[in-house]
Amino acid sequence: MAKLSVQQIGILVITGVMVIGTLGSFAVMILSDKNQRIEQARLQELSDTYDAATKERQKKVDAQNAELSKRYFATFSKFKNIPAKFAIDSVTKLTTKDLLVGSGKKIEKNSALSVYYILWNPDGKVLETSIGDGVLNTPLAIEKLGEAALIDGWKEGLVGMKIGGVRLIEIPSDKAYGEAGSGDNIGPNTPIKFIVMAIDKVEEIPYPEVPKELLGSY
Repeated sequence: MAKLSVQQIGILVITGVMVIGTLGSFAVMILSDKNQRIEQARLQELSDTYDAATKERQKKVDAQNAELSKRYFATFSKFKNIPAKFAIDSVTKLTTKDLLVGSGKKIEKNSALSVYYILWNPDGKVLETSIGDGVLNTPLAIEKLGEAALIDGWKEGLVGMKIGGVRLIEIPSDKAYGEAGSGDNIGPNTPIKFIVMAIDKVEEIPYPEVPKELLGSY
């Protein structure tokens, strides 16, 4: 058998290194692909679990709203046709009028409560309403009236009414959205009106927590 030259030995060594390196690269790629598929499966499982929890929460919310609607829809829906046009300069100070006096506790500055409401602007356009098609939407929960992220007109206008009652609140611009206005339908320095029904604070149904792994995947 002929002896290999130094050059041939060198070529063989280099070839061997290249083959080993290539095989190593393939192994890394295969392992990486496997890990990626495992991670994707894990993320999909978390996503499916979160979606299921979100749907379960919505079922609870719908059931709660249905139960509350049985109690309050007939009463509050009687006031849905009150919104009408009004002159901007006719509302220069905060005024309230009880349309229905409640039989519950009197609302104070730091009371906890939930409310249904109807909001409209001087054009008589209803901008927001808790009255849906035969059902009341989720009421707004207020943990502590005086500290809530609400316009001053609400913080002041709700005080004094009783739980179960319905009140008309006329709010001047400086206690509403002031010079900034709000969106396309409440211009700068525009007064607004509300009809509000106050009820005992409804138990809030929390949203499921989003898994940290899902947050990091976007």
